[in-house]
Amino acid sequence: MGQITLNKVDRAYGKLKVLHDINLDIPDGEFTVLVGPSGCGKSTLLRLIAGLDKPTSGEIIIDGKDVTKASAADRGLAMVFQSYALYPHMTVRQNLAFGLENIRMPKSEIESRIQEAARMLEIGPYLDRRPGQLSGGQKQRVAIGRAVVRNPTAFLLDEPLSNLDAELRITMRAELSGLHERLTTTMVYVTHDQVEAMTLADRIVVMRAGRIEQIGKPLDLFHRPANLFVAGFIGAPRMNLVPVTVTSVDGDAVNVEGPGGLEARIACKDSGLAPGDAATLGIRPHDFSEGGEDAIEAEVTLIEALGPETVVHANTDGGQKLVAVFGGGAVDPEAERVSLRFDPERVHLFNSDEQRVN
Repeated sequence: MGQITLNKVDRAYGKLKVLHDINLDIPDGEFTVLVGPSGCGKSTLLRLIAGLDKPTSGEIIIDGKDVTKASAADRGLAMVFQSYALYPHMTVRQNLAFGLENIRMPKSEIESRIQEAARMLEIGPYLDRRPGQLSGGQKQRVAIGRAVVRNPTAFLLDEPLSNLDAELRITMRAELSGLHERLTTTMVYVTHDQVEAMTLADRIVVMRAGRIEQIGKPLDLFHRPANLFVAGFIGAPRMNLVPVTVTSVDGDAVNVEGPGGLEARIACKDSGLAPGDAATLGIRPHDFSEGGEDAIEAEVTLIEALGPETVVHANTDGGQKLVAVFGGGAVDPEAERVSLRFDPERVHLFNSDEQRVN
């Protein structure tokens, strides 16, 4: 079992409040990712779950037991840190065994767990090496192995891949995902990288300034962001956010105009918008097509030819910056202007309070 529940959790350091009324239910076996910009409170929240810090108010419940005041050692959790936190003077085998020896586990059981973790994480050849003799990826596998041997109720991972290079991060993401499938143990993972969040999570918790902005499955957040912050944070390249003005409200549709001749009629029931209201139109870069009726003319400022995709950066005649993504070779790399068209059925509309209305 590994169900984790947070009820009305706050955390303040003196007058500085860093977490505000956090309510979160993590089911047993789920891979939950806490994501948000640096300083949003996600690592603080993970430390509260781990027992390395205590909430100012609220309660933390694990498998039905209130552990708000319990020590980290009594929560049955295992944490993997960004810095690996390996003992440099110990071999890999000794690092894996250390925590189990402290609880006086029989040597035969310790060795059995070490061998199983080594097989699972493919670190068997390194058991007699010290951390200084390992690469970054190998060190991270050992840090994860030290958590695995404890058979914890849940794994807590604090930006564990941030010290790795780009290629190795991709490999380790796949290994973590496979590890979760094999263990079926609850995992709570902190990252500021929304690509990691999208590829790893069963559910994503998007945080900003100590508050939860939205919780949902990765594609739900991508296709239906609750507000401007989530819309701009989830997705790469980030969503184009264009200021528009409501020109009319016609039944269940809202008509808007924006810079550079942009016009759109958006299906939107009970939006609360009225003619003259300011709003924001969100368009995913991949939702643009080139040319056609009602296209927006724009001056190309940069073309990134990435092989299977071409990313076009452009400024409309009204001064609005846009980013569009097309298939590889779809745009002339020497093009100076581009015509951009979008499907009104795929756009996102946000009111002046930054809340989604369609």
